[in-house]
Amino acid sequence: MNKKWISSLCLGILLISTCSFLDSAHAKNENPDMLRKHMFETMQNLTGIPWYYLAAMNQYEKNVARLAKNKPKQTGLISIQVPSYLWAGKANPYLDDMKPASIHFFSGMGKDANGDGLANRQDDLDLLYSVSLYLLKQGTTETNIREQLWQYYQHPITVDIITHIAKIFLKYNRIDLDEYTFPIPRPYSYSYRDTWGAGRGWGGRRIHEGTDIFAGYGTPVLSTCYGYVELMGWNRFGGWRIGIRDIHNNYHYFAHLAGFRKGLKQGDIVKPGERIGTVGSTGYGPPGTAGKFPPHLHYGLYKFNGRNTYSIDPYPSLKKWERQTLKKKKGNQLK
Repeated sequence: MNKKWISSLCLGILLISTCSFLDSAHAKNENPDMLRKHMFETMQNLTGIPWYYLAAMNQYEKNVARLAKNKPKQTGLISIQVPSYLWAGKANPYLDDMKPASIHFFSGMGKDANGDGLANRQDDLDLLYSVSLYLLKQGTTETNIREQLWQYYQHPITVDIITHIAKIFLKYNRIDLDEYTFPIPRPYSYSYRDTWGAGRGWGGRRIHEGTDIFAGYGTPVLSTCYGYVELMGWNRFGGWRIGIRDIHNNYHYFAHLAGFRKGLKQGDIVKPGERIGTVGSTGYGPPGTAGKFPPHLHYGLYKFNGRNTYSIDPYPSLKKWERQTLKKKKGNQLK
């Protein structure tokens, strides 16, 4: 048999199976995240691109769209928005072109996956199949895929974030990782108030980009999220600090620590409530400086909108997570 014919047959069988599954799942009101994961896994079976990279790319674009002033309209399950010039081809005079032959002629990335004769970037299957083949151009290794992500987004932070989200999805084999928790466990005592935006003088005039949670030396510090440890080490302002990226493009910053959990290292994947270090008073000087202020955890929260990273007030999130954590603990005690 002709290899191209066999490939087309396999594509048809997989997509018929997927469409049947999606129709049945929709009828049963199944969890959308479960449906998305099935689609990502289908594309992995078809193209060889690991499902978690497609899931991470989709999650990244969903996050960015939420922060956009003019939010793009989403009609399907998939949030990836391929620019028209990439879909149709940069030299194509018809940017809304959906004809596979002319798109191919102009080296566009759009493909017809469901056999309806159109390469429609608003169709979930056409979209995922086209993106999968685009990521496949260099190969299926992490380095290969990162190269293609760079070609697509032209932003190093975006490439890192998608790669890190992919690693989180891979470890837990899930994409519904929306749980958060307060960074100090009960029954340890602590106190905090909203200090974001207050003035700071050490090291030059600046604002306070976080909330200070005062607690005793050695109090455990917990990860607030499912995340990837992007940074560990010393900073003259923050002392011993850890930076963790979650699946929603949020960067969680824990500073003034007395030390890190033994064995924890950059590149590790953590979950909500996992111990990452202890409260201290380090910072405001060279490595090892401590005791220039009372022991506390400086917790900062930063967002990335596809272009820039910026600080947001973490206080409302901390209050919400504190309430949720206490409610969960009470629920467990009643069981």
